[in-house]
Amino acid sequence: MGAAPSTPRRGAVRPREAAEHLIGALVGEKSYPISSEFWKQLLELPLTLQWPRHRVLEACMAFAQNNYHTKHLAKILIHMVWCLQDAMSASAESSTAYRKAVNASYISSIFLKFIIENAKSDNLEELCLDIDKDEKGLENLLSDQSVELFVMRGILSFVGASDVSLLHHELLNFMLVAMSTQLCSGPSPAPNDVHPFIDAAMSQESVVVASVVRRLLLNFITRPRIPFNDSSYSIFSEESGPGVLQKVGSAAANFVLLPYYTFNYLVSSGGDGQRSPLADNSLLVLLILIHYRKCVSVDEFISNNNVEGGDANAYLKDNSTFHDNPYCKALENARDIEFDRIDIEGNAHNGPVVRVPFASLFDTLGTCLNDESSVLLLYSLVHGNCDFLEYVLVRTDLDTLLMPILETLYNASRRTSNQIYMLLIILLILSQDSSFNASIHKLILPSVPWYQERLLHHTSLGSLMVVILIRTIKYNLSKLRDIYLHTNCLAILANMAPHIHRLSAYASQRLVSLFDMLSRKYAKIAELKNDKVLKTASDQIEGENVAEDVSTELHIYTDFLRIVLEIINAILTYALPRNPEVVYAIMHRQEVFQPFKNHPRFNELLENIYTVLDFFNSRMDMHQSDGEWSVDKVLEVIIINCRSWRGEGMKMFTQLRFTYEQESHPEEFFIPYVWRLVLAHGFSFSPGAINLFPVDIHVDDAAPGEPNV
Repeated sequence: MGAAPSTPRRGAVRPREAAEHLIGALVGEKSYPISSEFWKQLLELPLTLQWPRHRVLEACMAFAQNNYHTKHLAKILIHMVWCLQDAMSASAESSTAYRKAVNASYISSIFLKFIIENAKSDNLEELCLDIDKDEKGLENLLSDQSVELFVMRGILSFVGASDVSLLHHELLNFMLVAMSTQLCSGPSPAPNDVHPFIDAAMSQESVVVASVVRRLLLNFITRPRIPFNDSSYSIFSEESGPGVLQKVGSAAANFVLLPYYTFNYLVSSGGDGQRSPLADNSLLVLLILIHYRKCVSVDEFISNNNVEGGDANAYLKDNSTFHDNPYCKALENARDIEFDRIDIEGNAHNGPVVRVPFASLFDTLGTCLNDESSVLLLYSLVHGNCDFLEYVLVRTDLDTLLMPILETLYNASRRTSNQIYMLLIILLILSQDSSFNASIHKLILPSVPWYQERLLHHTSLGSLMVVILIRTIKYNLSKLRDIYLHTNCLAILANMAPHIHRLSAYASQRLVSLFDMLSRKYAKIAELKNDKVLKTASDQIEGENVAEDVSTELHIYTDFLRIVLEIINAILTYALPRNPEVVYAIMHRQEVFQPFKNHPRFNELLENIYTVLDFFNSRMDMHQSDGEWSVDKVLEVIIINCRSWRGEGMKMFTQLRFTYEQESHPEEFFIPYVWRLVLAHGFSFSPGAINLFPVDIHVDDAAPGEPNV
């Protein structure tokens, strides 16, 4: 496919031949000035032409090679922005500017993605965005800004200010491509990383940033359905439908044979009526923007202090700082469109504020939490936005969010460990609030249809949460064996404990059985440690290493057992009269506590449990019963004596209160995690070009943080 010898005259050839000629000219050796009539003819093409994969590859390779001289990538991007500016002032979507903007976005995405995937230089010289600003048609246009800044300003301004449309969606696809340079960088952001388009996005004015964040959130909330088969645009023709199957697996580009949005729509819509490709891509773009971190260079400090080699890398790791992320700040400062506490208090917020309907956002999240990207958005909101967290905590229908979270945890074996972490951290953040812990026990669920082990009728949301958290711990013990997952689950239970109200019989039994399970695991490890100590003499070095590992594991389970005992203590100390089922469960299985009664690490925590056991056992002995004791009779005696319980002889321990804090370098978790989600949503990228995370071996990222007591 060679370059056309000259700009083809309009109407001189048939449409297919014109398309062949114009695309050939675009990827060819001849450089067309930005003011040439060629660009107008190219962007007005009805892009119904389909090429086989090898021709698309040939076109991409020719374009990449000739772009060094022609600078056609920069030129088509500039024309795209000009078309966007014209489209914003046009009265109807059917305007020529609208069509040209869609075509420019589509065509440039194909070639931009190929260049990013196949770039050999670390600074992406292959993009060749350093266009001659003195060229005719560019006078005074780019004098004070780069091409990438001009392009991202035009795209973001359009996305933030325009109504939802096919062009709107195509621009989101372009942004995914333009920001995919992150996939080519290492897992830790470095000062020398080159991300021209996303860095340009970070440099936008606050009013543009706020409008983009608002529009992306509204797209997620409203979940608009775009008519992809709109016959008024031949580019969206259903005639290209069969090309989808031909395209799957193509390494050339995400846009081979037909527009990417059509492919994404056909793949991701599935059978879920709530699925919206535009909402999905809006959310992905938002997550990329809010979790991006631009590392500040400290090369000068290193050179001035003669820091070299590994020491320099260590210094960069420990002392790296990052530019402020305006999109993250905009999301953190988002306010409810119905109510703004800051305005009422008279403290005006500096700069534009993102205003969205929190009620609609809350409801939409509740219906979309089966999607991992929605979970990450919920985490980002409850962790970063105090107003939204407060709004969630005062909702009376907390089951809207908690039920899908608990159902996902119930099906943990079918979810990624990262998703499980995110959900547990969300629960941990919520459990830091005492009103939340109290309200979940007042909300009664008629049934829990997805819980298979037994029928749960008229159980409280709090009781179900206890059951699911304990089930998650047991699943982790047998499958994942992850200490941080254990710690998060126990931290949530510890925060809940003093506020538990009428814990169900089933949840109470599971709590005691959790102690039993951990105690048996502890006993096995303690026995193993003794065996290893005896065998150390035969192989001193190996024996010491094994003994150290066993000692570490024993220490971990000691802490787990102590936390469970503190959870039980908190219930008995602060909420015993309201929890007769807990008392019954402890009495029914009181033998499980006996081995630890005189243990130096546990005896002080068991004193309160035995004070309760002694009190209620003595009351049982005093009560005359005709015939054998039944469960109902025992529970009746417990309920009667709960009323007279005064807590005499109970020791008061400091309440455990866990809070969540992100680790010192959260970007090392979140940036790869977000891009894994992008790829999981159908965005293809050459595996050989991905350096952000390993692609051939599935390895879960480390947790982004852990609870601190």
